[in-house]
Amino acid sequence: MSAQSLNSVMPPRHFSESPLIAPRHPSWLKLTRLNNFQAFSTIFFDRNLMASEGSSASVLAEFDCSENGGTIETVSPKFTEIIVIRHGETEWNTNRRIQGHLDVDLNDVGRKQAVAVADRLSKENQISAVYASDLKRASCTAEIIAKACGVLEVTKDPDLRERHLGDLQGVVFHESHRVNPEAHKAFVSHHDDQEIPGGGESFNQLYKRCTSALQRIAKKHKGERVVVVSHGGTIRALHRKASPNQRCGKILNTSVNVFHLYVDGKWCVKSWGDVSHLNQTGFLDSGFGGDRNSG
Repeated sequence: MSAQSLNSVMPPRHFSESPLIAPRHPSWLKLTRLNNFQAFSTIFFDRNLMASEGSSASVLAEFDCSENGGTIETVSPKFTEIIVIRHGETEWNTNRRIQGHLDVDLNDVGRKQAVAVADRLSKENQISAVYASDLKRASCTAEIIAKACGVLEVTKDPDLRERHLGDLQGVVFHESHRVNPEAHKAFVSHHDDQEIPGGGESFNQLYKRCTSALQRIAKKHKGERVVVVSHGGTIRALHRKASPNQRCGKILNTSVNVFHLYVDGKWCVKSWGDVSHLNQTGFLDSGFGGDRNSG
């Protein structure tokens, strides 16, 4: 079953529904089958609440982006299709260590995830360009994708970086409340303008820079399909822009999240949280990095 026909299995949900809590570590969890499709344990939670700590989750859904109620299957000059992908796994993801702007590279699992998503994209419609955060975990994932899709170079943009998490960067999440109570309190704050001590950004600052970056990319590539490789917190902010009344769940490593950005300024989430390409490995990750703004 294709992601396009997913609604027949798992229709788009109103996020007030009771969540399904996924299992805990180890780093990757075996996928189970549902009607011959790789189904994912799902958890929904507010941007300002932490996921069940150590749990893995994915939202896999498709949304209606068309004006007449139909599903858009091809890219139109009226919009840019931007495939936003979270980077592959890092050791800090598996150790639940907060990364932020610290430049942590992919681990072996992350590189395999990147190869899997690259192979998947190479078999789909043509990609015109590949963009990425300039942090290694994103840019290395993007380079693997670009090579597989016949794109000559990756354009690196610092505005696609993760949220700067100030004094919490490098700290294991479970220890953050003890190591730096003030920074931890700011991190879990419900106030979007709350900056994190130690040079950390507020959610509003993250939102402004990453949505502006995606808008610039869309303007440059009207009517094209483009890949953007970024980070969990950044992707959550992009989702807020496109779908402010829905929660997005946990952002898994190399999850595929498709946005349509229209020339009139409208944003739409076309599909969300697709990690079906990880069926090639037989495993699904559960790293901490997808929880809110960590990686």
